[in-house]
Amino acid sequence: QVPLVESGGGSVQAGGSLRLSCEASGYTAARYCMGWFRQAPGKEREAVAIIRRSSATTRYADDVKGRFTISQDNARKTLYLQMNSLQLEDTAMYYCAADLLPSCTMIPGQWRYWGQGTQVTVSS
Repeated sequence: QVPLVESGGGSVQAGGSLRLSCEASGYTAARYCMGWFRQAPGKEREAVAIIRRSSATTRYADDVKGRFTISQDNARKTLYLQMNSLQLEDTAMYYCAADLLPSCTMIPGQWRYWGQGTQVTVSS
C-alpha cells in the first residue's frame, strides 16, 4: 500500500489553530473510510474525526466537536484536519488512518493502515 504521510503538526499556544494534512493518494476509492486519531503520552490512541470517502459523512469525538473539522480535497488525495481553539489537552501525536470499513468505526484497533504521525503540542 502507498503510505499515508501526515504533516502540519507543530507547537502552538492555547487558543491557536493548526491544519494537519495527510497525503493519501493510495486511498482515494469511494469505499474507503479515512480518519484522524491521536495518542497522548500514557494514554490510549483515540479517534478524533472520521470521514466516509463516498458521502463525505463525518463524525467527531465529543471533545473536539465545534473546534475541529475533517475534510478532503476534491480528488480525495489529501485529508485535512483543521484544528481551532486548541487546548492543552489536545497535545498528542496525531495519526492519519484508512481502511475499508462498512461502518467507519471510531475504534482505532479496527483500522489497518496508518501514517507515522505528526506531533501537536499546545502550550499555555
